[in-house]
Amino acid sequence: MGSATTQARTATTEALTAASGVDLDVARELFAAVGAVNGSAQLSGALSDSSAPAAARGALVTAVFGSGYRDITVALLRRAAEQRWSNSREFIEGLEELAVRAATVADPSADIEGELFQFSRTVASSGELELALGGRLGDASGKAGLVSTLLDGRASAATALIVASLVQNARGRRVRALLRRAESIVADQRSSIVATVYAAAPLNAEQQTRLQNALRARYGSAVTLNTVIDPTVVGGLRVQVADDVIDASVSARLADLRQRIAG
Repeated sequence: MGSATTQARTATTEALTAASGVDLDVARELFAAVGAVNGSAQLSGALSDSSAPAAARGALVTAVFGSGYRDITVALLRRAAEQRWSNSREFIEGLEELAVRAATVADPSADIEGELFQFSRTVASSGELELALGGRLGDASGKAGLVSTLLDGRASAATALIVASLVQNARGRRVRALLRRAESIVADQRSSIVATVYAAAPLNAEQQTRLQNALRARYGSAVTLNTVIDPTVVGGLRVQVADDVIDASVSARLADLRQRIAG
């Protein structure tokens, strides 16, 4: 990711933070805009052309989306288009990130991170489902309908919108990768980090609180826990935060002991 894109993402996120009245309809329109821009090489190229004046790119947004989208949505799209992006692909990814963040803002009480994680686990457990959602064949609206069926009554409207929108516009990316990226964006929007905890048995409330406090002290941020029950852990925990792994499991200590004895 180029420095131009990094700055553009920051400016776009700040615009969302400053906006008022962001609801799921705004997020839905932003996701629709992602599809429209991705579907037109001419439009994506024009909106991400850093050699064109920012005002001209903003005016193009209004011309294309102004009549059908709410004012707040158009304002956010204009803000994104007026930034300098490294290339059109990263511009489209920036719009998609903006849409995920908007869905997060629209439903602040929903456990979007946890729901995305659980759906990712569901996809991982079924090759048939992963193929149905992520295969190049198949109608995009049919994939969205499948997501709606699977998540109906099991996840918030914000999560359902995010997942359905991503699988409709996967752009060759694997479904689980899409869900992990969305989970990371949601956590960042909420100024938290996501920790995946591997344990032999579910953690009780007191254990979760102690772990969250320890991780908050280590990373300096609020922590969302996603727990995976893994009998191979034997006892203790294995915690992964991004690429950082903290292995305090009995199995890890036994493996270390065996290595010391052998070595």
